[in-house]
Amino acid sequence: MTVTNALASLAVSDLDRAERWYATLFDRAPDARPMDGLLEWHLPDGGVQVFLEADRAGRSGVTLATDDLDAVVAALTAAGVDHDGPQQATASRLLQLTDPDGNRVVLTGA
Repeated sequence: MTVTNALASLAVSDLDRAERWYATLFDRAPDARPMDGLLEWHLPDGGVQVFLEADRAGRSGVTLATDDLDAVVAALTAAGVDHDGPQQATASRLLQLTDPDGNRVVLTGA
């Protein structure tokens, strides 16, 4: 088997609320709505799926790499997304976020 792509999956309890939050995070509307209860944001090397799955909501996580963490932090701050600012990790810096359901979203970059 050859894997050619990967999609991270995040479970949420309110798809409309999640769409607003993730649209702010990605600075765009979802790229696809493959079926009821599912939103997708396509990335150059994979993507993120947001599923309406109330019984699993808040138990997911994803780490996303960015080439300009400071610009992302500034945009999220301007949009009112709550965070504690970037932290230095061993090899890079990271920004830890929590979506409205409690899913962990970590952004990493220089």
